[in-house]
Amino acid sequence: METTTTQDKNPPLQGAGGSHAELADIFNKDEDRVNWHDETLWWIRAKRDKSVHQLPEWEALREAASNIKFNVLSHLDIYLAQFEAAAKANGIIVHWAADAKEHNEIVHKLLTDAKVTQMVKSKSMLTEECHLNDYLATHGIEVIDSDLGERIVQLAGEPPSHIVLPCIHKKKEEIGDLFHMYLGTPSNMSDPQFLTETARGSLRETFLTRKVALTGVNFAIAETGEFVVCTNEGNADMGAHLADVHIACMGIEKIIPKREHLGVFLRLLTRSATGQPITTYSSHFKKPREGQEMHIVLVDNGRSIQLGREDFRNSLKCIRCGACMNTCPVYRRSGGHSYHTAVAGPIGSILAPNLDMKKYADLPFASTLCGSCSNVCPVKIDIHDQLYKWRQVLVKEGYTPKAKTVAMHVMATTLGSSTLYHAAGKMGRLTIKYAPFAVNNKLNPWYKNRDMPESPKESFGEWYAKNRKK
Repeated sequence: METTTTQDKNPPLQGAGGSHAELADIFNKDEDRVNWHDETLWWIRAKRDKSVHQLPEWEALREAASNIKFNVLSHLDIYLAQFEAAAKANGIIVHWAADAKEHNEIVHKLLTDAKVTQMVKSKSMLTEECHLNDYLATHGIEVIDSDLGERIVQLAGEPPSHIVLPCIHKKKEEIGDLFHMYLGTPSNMSDPQFLTETARGSLRETFLTRKVALTGVNFAIAETGEFVVCTNEGNADMGAHLADVHIACMGIEKIIPKREHLGVFLRLLTRSATGQPITTYSSHFKKPREGQEMHIVLVDNGRSIQLGREDFRNSLKCIRCGACMNTCPVYRRSGGHSYHTAVAGPIGSILAPNLDMKKYADLPFASTLCGSCSNVCPVKIDIHDQLYKWRQVLVKEGYTPKAKTVAMHVMATTLGSSTLYHAAGKMGRLTIKYAPFAVNNKLNPWYKNRDMPESPKESFGEWYAKNRKK
């Protein structure tokens, strides 16, 4: 089937530009979508709970995974050197990239050396983080994403809104419209099985004709120099096994010490992500087949800086399961695109400020700090604590809005003086009672989402003063 790519028609990214609050307002204009998005992600969270409750050793697995990752982060240089030596001995060509720019340049050079202008790619959040697709497009390289969800958002000209479920924000009717526009399906066709079969047919030709395939990496084993890619669709295997050149890209934190540790992480990963016992495919890549080139690009891109931040280094334990997103009440009702970064949700709100404090200063505040994210994290990252600590750092560094900073100073002064506190409380009660329009209006952010309370007859302090002797 002949296809049209997004290089021919590329609509603007949904929600491009703006803070989390502004982009969340855009998402919240469609109340039906918000409710459906919320309910779907909570259904996945419930599946996760049902799955993990079937394992009496679940907490022991979490503790083991957390300790293994702690060991890795404490000796990252040693494990990376060990992995490089073992991978080279296996015939894998190892590249090192300090940042996104170097990563993109390395991949581009490999494609140039292979004399190709087309590449098939399976899901890789690292390449989303590095904006690889956009970079290659500016250099005349066509990239086709082969994961179904990634392909859908690629056709829509959007980034993924979720690290495991890239098009969770899309309704099947919208996907049908996209396939009609780009893949030639009948109009108003939204049957999921038909759309899936159409995508499969379209991608089959891509797999057969692309000489270079790129995959992500879920785990890289220092002991053996191999890496593991976990998928449910088999698209990574199709691309890698049919291509003459296999490029794998991974963040340096994806290392684990030994192959025997895989059993811990594979049991945690998919149960946390979707409630499945294990991914359909957990593919090991150790050496290139005869006549094939295999490259792996090890990328830092701010990870060493995060490693040096004692309060935040535990975030590098993340295995990208998305459980924190599925449970987060803010993410579920604001949508992934509101986070304006590759990795959305609670974990993304910790990782992004490390790359650019000014640009992502709003994200740590997009949380209720309820702790649900930390409770479900399979590697026991203290996510909500780190979000709170990021808020402190950002305020001290002066990256919060001036109006908010001034308001907090006024509040601190008021709360620090009993006289001011009682006077402010009395003024507030009188305003709500005699001039409710002063607070019940669109200029009051609280009024946008809440009904303001009726004015109490007296404050708690006044009540206590009258009744404490009784």
